Amino acid sequence: MTSFKKSILGLSLASMVAMPMIGCGSTTSGGAVGADRKQLLLVSSDEVLALSAQAYQETLSDARAAGKLDNNPAQVARLQRIAKHLIAHTSVYRNDTGTWQWEVHTINDKSLNAYVMAGGKIVFYTGIIDRLNLSDAEIAAIMGHEMAHALREHAREKMSRSVATQGVLGIAASALGLSNGQTQLVGLAGELGLNLPHSRTQESEADKIGLELMARAGYNPAAAVTLWQKMQAADSGGGVPQFLSTHPNSGNRINNLQALMPTVTPLYQAAQKH
Repeated sequence: MTSFKKSILGLSLASMVAMPMIGCGSTTSGGAVGADRKQLLLVSSDEVLALSAQAYQETLSDARAAGKLDNNPAQVARLQRIAKHLIAHTSVYRNDTGTWQWEVHTINDKSLNAYVMAGGKIVFYTGIIDRLNLSDAEIAAIMGHEMAHALREHAREKMSRSVATQGVLGIAASALGLSNGQTQLVGLAGELGLNLPHSRTQESEADKIGLELMARAGYNPAAAVTLWQKMQAADSGGGVPQFLSTHPNSGNRINNLQALMPTVTPLYQAAQKH
């Protein structure tokens, strides 16, 4: 890489790092695990909720049309029961979740996937339950993790960072007279240096919050470790290097979860006494 391109990258990345954090705040309290990181929130909650609601209804509509929505009533009831226990403790992180319109649905698909969209819209693909033979506590680990994304409004945060990053790149390209190729190079550097690590931060944060939620709800937090051991065993593709991934690799994830056990185990033990 020429010194000219290096200087462009340096200037552009420096401008991103130095960007004024307008709209910087936190969507939740820190909880026992200390999830109190400041967030860049340039996009409104209402905008994200509207987009999420539309996407959720489209997902349900497509699954219903394909005959894949909520095919196993007993499985749906199981998920709803676990969700109810977890939802009861979301107020530890934010006090407005009692007004959320929580929903739980399953989609008959072999994918190892589940998510909770903004506002508490929960979807589990049956593959993750059936293929991994999940216990209730392991389901709670997944659901708590995905709830954490919704509680922390990580989708809103990602959208805000995208808005901010694109704005900075546009300014840099104009001010420095960058060609399209050079702008793409700067964009790649920004993606690797800022957005991907940020996504890994969100994933680790969701692990922490999810672990606390399941412990408070009376689910053994050790199940989060067995869950990721199962996920690791199911990963036949060898995984993606953590440097280029939006998720921590399974080994690091397990180590981080184990390190939190002294913090969350007392919460689980207290829940067992009630």
